[in-house]
Amino acid sequence: MTIEKIEELVNAIGLKAKSSANSLAYSDPEKKRRALLNAALSVLDNKTIILEANKEDIERSINKDLSEAMLDRLKLNEDRVNGISNGLVEIANLTDPVGKILDEWIQPTGLNIKRVQTPLGVIGVIYESRPNVTADAGGLCFKAGNSVILRGGSESQNSSIAIHKCLIDGLLSEGFSPDIIQLVPTQSRAAVSVMLKMAEHIDVIVPRGGKSLVQVVQEQAKVPVFAHLEGIVNIYIDIDADFEKTLNVVLNSKTRRTGICGAAECILIHKDVIDTIAGPVIKKLLNAGVKVNVDRHLQSIKGTALANESHWGKEYLDMEISARVVENIDDAIEYIRKYGSNHTDCIMTENDKTAKIFMNKVDSAILMHNVSTQFADGGEFGMGAEIGIATGKMHARGPVGVDQLTSFKYIVSGDGCLRS
Repeated sequence: MTIEKIEELVNAIGLKAKSSANSLAYSDPEKKRRALLNAALSVLDNKTIILEANKEDIERSINKDLSEAMLDRLKLNEDRVNGISNGLVEIANLTDPVGKILDEWIQPTGLNIKRVQTPLGVIGVIYESRPNVTADAGGLCFKAGNSVILRGGSESQNSSIAIHKCLIDGLLSEGFSPDIIQLVPTQSRAAVSVMLKMAEHIDVIVPRGGKSLVQVVQEQAKVPVFAHLEGIVNIYIDIDADFEKTLNVVLNSKTRRTGICGAAECILIHKDVIDTIAGPVIKKLLNAGVKVNVDRHLQSIKGTALANESHWGKEYLDMEISARVVENIDDAIEYIRKYGSNHTDCIMTENDKTAKIFMNKVDSAILMHNVSTQFADGGEFGMGAEIGIATGKMHARGPVGVDQLTSFKYIVSGDGCLRS
């Protein structure tokens, strides 16, 4: 397909999305709920088709030299397909945000002012290798009254097409236009470039993928972007950390699923717990099959590898982690400022005053205290699902769920008020 044909195709998709967004904006909330519930049922009814499509994607991707963690992101099984269906049910049953009064007040001049939640309009979602994002993004955007243009990665193409069909089944069951949730049918990178410049049709772009994808989006976009940068997740083990909690939280944070953005990538260890906590934590990781790159203070621990500068601030997304010793909490915070990505950071401590210092001084979208960083997820936050974790500070920050996919407007009323 020529560049001209791709531009024509994607612009046509954008035009249809804009038109359908106008009709969707204030649709009956109950109809939207039923459409999502029907989409969830369609996922279950088409489970075999989805798994067969995913099998094709896996077979094609094995030859692309993807890491085990990336293949894990791509892979679906019966439980994960059930999870996709359950996620749509959770989204369906969330409170509809459209039309919600966020604030209301009366001015001395007699003006009655309301700040009311509204849809954003058309959302473009560009993502890699995670077929569940097709359902999460489609469902969340629709629930928030938005049309959405989905452009998934080539690795998950067949899976995304099968899941997208289920979403369309849900829309059609309640008389909604299929143009509300569209999947870009070409894997050409030119389609992404066109989307990034379609300011007349797309109101915001959400990239969900690796650093290279996000950089391309931020450099080329003429459309506002909800930035989802690397998940360089750090865990600081304080002098007052509990031994058992720390062992379990660090292991879960790294190994539950290494390919997600909430997986721990670096452990910062207070110098006074090197002998009491650091050794057992690192040995537990090594025994679980994790490669541990350490600084010179920890290199005497058998089985570790000596780290170099490239290991600090690295997102592994694999069975590998960095570890280094810090003087105190201020040293840990300074490291996070220098090498972190403002995504998720955690402190292990039983000292509430120290935890408060960490929460106040670390400027990440999600901060955790004695909690596995694998909980950095919109579904775990009660949002039903998420499109991604926004690490910027404008509009949306942290998990991007239904409420973050809306804007607001002011409604002003009075009784013939005149300005003097």
